[in-house]
Amino acid sequence: MTVMEQRGAYRPTPPPAWQPRTDPAPLLPDALPHRVLGTDAAAKVDPALLRRLHAELVRGRRYNVQATALTKQGRLAVYPSSTGQEACEVAAALVLEERDWLFPSYRDTLAAVARGLDPVQALTLLRGDWHTGYDPREHRIAPLCTPLATQLPHAVGLAHAARLKGDDVVALALVGDGGTSEGDFHEALNFAAVWQAPVVFLVQNNGFAISVPLAKQTAAPSLAHKAVGYGMPGRLVDGNDAVAVHQVLSEAVAHARAGGGPTLVEAVTYRIDAHTNADDATRYRGDAEVETWRAHDPVALVERELTERGLLDEAALQAVRDDAEAMAADLRERMNQDPVLDPMDLFAHVYAHPTPQLLEQESQLRAELDAEADGTPGAGPHGPEGAGR
Repeated sequence: MTVMEQRGAYRPTPPPAWQPRTDPAPLLPDALPHRVLGTDAAAKVDPALLRRLHAELVRGRRYNVQATALTKQGRLAVYPSSTGQEACEVAAALVLEERDWLFPSYRDTLAAVARGLDPVQALTLLRGDWHTGYDPREHRIAPLCTPLATQLPHAVGLAHAARLKGDDVVALALVGDGGTSEGDFHEALNFAAVWQAPVVFLVQNNGFAISVPLAKQTAAPSLAHKAVGYGMPGRLVDGNDAVAVHQVLSEAVAHARAGGGPTLVEAVTYRIDAHTNADDATRYRGDAEVETWRAHDPVALVERELTERGLLDEAALQAVRDDAEAMAADLRERMNQDPVLDPMDLFAHVYAHPTPQLLEQESQLRAELDAEADGTPGAGPHGPEGAGR
């Protein structure tokens, strides 16, 4: 027998003390996405929950349409629509307690609105302002995160800190399928599992990272399967079934709150609109594919269930739509008002302790603005007093 043959025959045994750290079987997701609507289980769903989900979904759809229109009118710099994904956005907001935290990405303004944030405040950052538009501590909503997946380590850090302090707080972080290809995603899941942080990761798998299909991002059976490698449960859910998403997220939040650690939830959904108003989705997907998903519309699924159970008549449906239209009209009116900007905000929130140069510049600008307000001749940077500055 040659040396190579001897090596090929050698099979080392694990050290005596070695044991698998975790049984992977309970962590594996189901083979098919969890569904409720359209199954026998739908008959057991609380009517109050169905009505609440429906009202928020209708408002959410109208919000998406109005925000998209505002972008075309030049009132928003950009708008990443969540049309088609409203079930994920709404369910994520409704499963949290007031003391919990939501960590949204740039596409998740609807989740913030469903959690109670003023729609105008939710759109402030996308309007091109320098700040996020709201106080994160007041609303327990982290700032909208434009870089992919960087909000995930933040969610883990907050959840871990809350656990160390003994606070009953759960963090729910939203991310798209494209974000799962980022290093921040992997680092966040690893830290969360090792620390057993009370955090839930909701991946909205809408099929594309801008134009890159999921098949070119990962070879995993599903994104939920990635959870097993970190030692946390993975759940797979129909992301257009608002009841199913609400159920799975509720269980994951309860699991985290009870000290069970993190969960990775993959919601299989679809982005009906383009990536943003700057994207031409027809270059990488066909109309037939979009229409297939339109037939699985999250708003229509809940409406059908309510109607079939005799829980929604025309008057009730019209009342829900009227409420959504009133929200859109208010949003449209206020977004069409030009904001009053204070030039002195240039110096706010730059340094905790401003530098002498910054203080000098601030004083100079304030003097010029005061002189301009007083009507002093030649005041301002373009007059004689400002020449050469």
